[in-house]
Amino acid sequence: MSKTDKIKVEDLPYRHCVGIALFNREGLVWVGRRSDEDAEGEGKGHWWQMPQGGLDKGEDPYKAALRELYEETSVARTSLIEEAPGWFAYDLPIDLIPTSWNGKYRGQKQKWFALRFEGDDSEIDVLHPGGGKHQSEFTAWRWERLERLPELIVSFKRGVYEEVVAAFKHIGA
Repeated sequence: MSKTDKIKVEDLPYRHCVGIALFNREGLVWVGRRSDEDAEGEGKGHWWQMPQGGLDKGEDPYKAALRELYEETSVARTSLIEEAPGWFAYDLPIDLIPTSWNGKYRGQKQKWFALRFEGDDSEIDVLHPGGGKHQSEFTAWRWERLERLPELIVSFKRGVYEEVVAAFKHIGA
């Protein structure tokens, strides 16, 4: 019997998380190619995403966003543009629940921030992020138009990305 058989999925909580839409001076958004592209089940073409990560207990969401951004991209020089209203949530596909976060969560509830990148592209390092102190979550990165992001993400996260685009569309190029 699997973990999802013992517990009703709808009874599982969401993992609290932050997401970052990092805009460059041209109004494009940073997107990275996930290093675990096969883990989310949709295969080639749907493994690009913006930086995101879990909130530590009692951690301020904005500070968590800055921490996660640095840990995943080495980006440290940013300024806050704005915070998205509310939290955006997605549910994992049922077959991923037992293997994601030890089966403790049904999905993620995310607080998103739009940040302006104040540095130089040469500072971005996804292969040795956070000064080489963190595991690489991405194998490549690029700047992309905000409105294209929902088509680059796995389908179960697409609704959140559509909400992010709606919240920040006035910022993009």
